Amino acid sequence: MSLNTFNQVSAGLINRITQEDGSMPGDPLGTFKGILYFVGVPALMFAVISAVVLLSTVDRRKKSSTLSRIE
Repeated sequence: MSLNTFNQVSAGLINRITQEDGSMPGDPLGTFKGILYFVGVPALMFAVISAVVLLSTVDRRKKSSTLSRIE
């Protein structure tokens, strides 16, 4: 058995061990889509959630203080 054949057989066995029954792997995810899905989307969600929280906690009107000096 050559080294190349051994590598192919061992890779096939590892894939069979680690995959669930009935799973059909699809096409690999491209670099741009990977960065977009795992970096861009979470960053955008963080920004949107932060903006909603910030806008919901800001006072709607300025409170005028009756205290003008300390004696």
